[in-house]
Amino acid sequence: MTSGKKKRMSILDSLAASGGPSPAPQPGSVAPMMATNRALRSARDAVDAHNVWELDPFTIVDDRMADRLDPADVLDLRDAIEANGQTVPILVRRAPGETDRYLLVYGRRRLEAIKQSDKVTKVRALVANLDDDSAMRAQISENMARRDLSFIEKALFARELVASGFGNQSQVAEVLTVTKSAISMAIAIADMIGTDLIRAIGAAHGIGRPRWEALGRAISDNDLDRDALVGVAHAEHDRAAVAMVVDEGAPVDDPSVLAFNAVAKTVEKSLKPAKAPSPAPSPSIALAIDGHLGGTLRRTAKGISIELNKGDFADWIESQAHEIIQDLHERWKQRSED
Repeated sequence: MTSGKKKRMSILDSLAASGGPSPAPQPGSVAPMMATNRALRSARDAVDAHNVWELDPFTIVDDRMADRLDPADVLDLRDAIEANGQTVPILVRRAPGETDRYLLVYGRRRLEAIKQSDKVTKVRALVANLDDDSAMRAQISENMARRDLSFIEKALFARELVASGFGNQSQVAEVLTVTKSAISMAIAIADMIGTDLIRAIGAAHGIGRPRWEALGRAISDNDLDRDALVGVAHAEHDRAAVAMVVDEGAPVDDPSVLAFNAVAKTVEKSLKPAKAPSPAPSPSIALAIDGHLGGTLRRTAKGISIELNKGDFADWIESQAHEIIQDLHERWKQRSED
């Protein structure tokens, strides 16, 4: 924006905000003043709508709901903008009652990349006349049009939309152009895993709903320590960062995917394997000797177990066990032949 244009817009902003110089109150003057304010704002909005402004990036406030899990990862984008310029403008709206202050609608990574740049000092921006609700819908539309938001980023964003009071699950589903059941499932998964752990893991592109759901159910059903799992995720990110420095130039897997896999492996090891049910013991059979209980017979997985009560008969059986078993075996063979 040229200094002349900027000066004229500043004057227009001030007049729109204040209604221009205020003369002594006159009867019937309120309505004309309001009409003047509306006309000035309409003129300013018309100018905004037909220009791409070059703004000081530090006059733009980003107080929107986070939609990415790694918004600071903008170094590559910064280098690209420094080399080729900013090809796509961001979208902002004027801060109510503040001249030369703007609220970001979308374009967070482009704005952050330029803020981090020592070479690019202005950000190209469209200025729209939007209220809070319209700004949020514009942000959502722009986010959903992007192909690089992972499943868990969309799930967390949907949950935060509901929590912020933007709308209930049905209304959020309508805005995101998905089914209510998809929103319900995504929010349930985010709840099971927890915001802190999700943010510690990161976007994890390529990890879809089934694996996130399995992880969430394992954590929730077994009441695992989420803080400990956050530590696992952070440690994996640290290892990935060291690997990038040590093996500079070597391909490195997505650290957030590595973090997800590390957490999933830790969860799997934490789960106690279910014990196989013990076979029900076979009922014992009482052995009567001379009309009295003389012992028991029990069938086990290993065979037949006979237990005789202590006494002379038990002593005799012990001494004659081989002959008795041999005799019984011969009788069994004879019976089979018959």
